[in-house]
Amino acid sequence: MTDTGKVLYVIVCAAGPAGDVGKLVTMAQDDGWTVQIVATPNALDFIDVPALEKQTGRPVRSQYRKPGDPKPPRADAIIVAPATYNTINKFAQGIADTYALGLLAEAPNLGIPLVILPFVNSALSERTPFLRSVEQLRAEGVRVVFGPGEFEPHAPNSGADRISQYPWRRALMELNWG
Repeated sequence: MTDTGKVLYVIVCAAGPAGDVGKLVTMAQDDGWTVQIVATPNALDFIDVPALEKQTGRPVRSQYRKPGDPKPPRADAIIVAPATYNTINKFAQGIADTYALGLLAEAPNLGIPLVILPFVNSALSERTPFLRSVEQLRAEGVRVVFGPGEFEPHAPNSGADRISQYPWRRALMELNWG
């Protein structure tokens, strides 16, 4: 792991590809990032917390720190991957009812580059609230990698077939393009 002082927060949500988030960690570390994993509460059941802590050398965070606990390093960039329908909609509405959403709520106005890589099926992605949320986040400068020519939604009940195609590298590429 190379520590260049660049800190990447990877916010992982409870979706099929979450178990493979270590792939993104490896890619980011190879690119010189220090990685901090932040998991939504439901994502904790999808990931191997001890393996990720060993890989990153940092505790996986899912809750706010207690008074007196050391502060984690400030994020220089954030990737949300895999991002769920629920997290994307809550983020767009400014809901900060988890540690992960609290970080996201502040990020656009702190100037932190933010990339979202959804894993959502077409029954959800075609709903008006979701389309509005994606549009609203993009208007705030958040890079949502989703739609034609990017990573498209999968058919309902077919997510397991798409896990191996999840474009982890694309999220890092978007940070470099931003």
